[in-house]
Amino acid sequence: MLCCGSPDDAQNPARKPQPAPAPAAPSQGAPAPLIGRVPAHRRIYSNLGGRNRLRNLKGVVPGDSLAAMTAQCAEYIWLDGKEGGKGWKFNGLRSKTKVLQTHVPAGTLDGLPIWNFDGSSTEQSEGHFSDCLLKPVFTCPDPVRGAPHILVMCEVMDKDMTPHPTNMRAEAARCRDVTVDLEPWFGMEQEYTMYRPDGTPLGFALANGGTGGEVDAQGPYYCGVGANAMFGRDLAEEHMMACVMAGLKISGINAEVMPGQWEFQIGPAGVTEVGDHLTIARYLLYLLGEKHGITCAITPKPVKGDWNGAGLHTNFSTKPMRLPGGIDHINAACEKLGTKVAEHIAVYGDGNADRLTGQHETCSIEEFKYGVADRGSSIRIPLQTSIDGYGYLEDRRPAANADPYAVAARMVKTVCLNE
Repeated sequence: MLCCGSPDDAQNPARKPQPAPAPAAPSQGAPAPLIGRVPAHRRIYSNLGGRNRLRNLKGVVPGDSLAAMTAQCAEYIWLDGKEGGKGWKFNGLRSKTKVLQTHVPAGTLDGLPIWNFDGSSTEQSEGHFSDCLLKPVFTCPDPVRGAPHILVMCEVMDKDMTPHPTNMRAEAARCRDVTVDLEPWFGMEQEYTMYRPDGTPLGFALANGGTGGEVDAQGPYYCGVGANAMFGRDLAEEHMMACVMAGLKISGINAEVMPGQWEFQIGPAGVTEVGDHLTIARYLLYLLGEKHGITCAITPKPVKGDWNGAGLHTNFSTKPMRLPGGIDHINAACEKLGTKVAEHIAVYGDGNADRLTGQHETCSIEEFKYGVADRGSSIRIPLQTSIDGYGYLEDRRPAANADPYAVAARMVKTVCLNE
């Protein structure tokens, strides 16, 4: 669970979400990858020379001035709008590298050019006019390549610089800009499943007659410890550290109910900020999975039968909800959410009906209800929020593959804008 507005948050400005600190200027000499800040056994991509060749150039460049002479790699990242439509094998993220001769500091956008890509190869345009445009909107340090390299989150734009139909962030930005006084905060809990190349989740018996014992029923795996209960911890920990070093607002990780299933949490964060940070975190998860030979998927129901699905539980609050007496605003928000059920389900991810069955800690997709500490409800009001009389609510309906920008925009439109 991720808290998105505790009493202390409301009364102590120091507890409010703060922007990630600006990275330090590159030191003289060879640029030090961020991976050097963690123990050797946790080093990100330490055995992938392709991502670390830069450090081997020291001594080749005269004057030991590699930092000043090295170009900067900016990884442009975007959503193709097809998340959930490709099965467990493929995700909805794309990226490509732009090499810049003039460094752009992480956390800024100045000097980053608009770029383009072949939209016909991502199903975002037709071949006869295939260029789509990439508009940088957020940057952070690249924890894999190391300093001075950066990751660049982009919006996809049409040729006339209007938002592409797959661009959900533009609408979230509109919602953000007209609700500044309400200070909407989000915390999103991203569940995901680790798959072997043969399509079986870690911890399950190998498919196609392979070796491996039958998995025990779910129960011992959630937040478990030990080789018989934990599968994929190395990747989950490595991913967490990558997010920390990228300056993302990651607030924790835990093993989930099904074997091979994990969760990380992003927030508290603003309306577009939560989507920026969550999408970059997804990118890092998929990228690091390459090293381990593991496909990380956000399929809502990874294994049929008596197994939990995977969600993107969304914690939400506004400033009035976080102040004394805020429970009245929370209850009013729940009532509003009950009038827009179809609109929310429409943007809460593909394949969600397989997950929202009324079992495995879900409410049926055909129902809407809210309650205190009820994980079988559509909207859960945390027990502590009920006791304190202020805090936040948790929408348990979004599927793991939901677009975070679409989820945030829909929540703000329903609760704050009455749209």
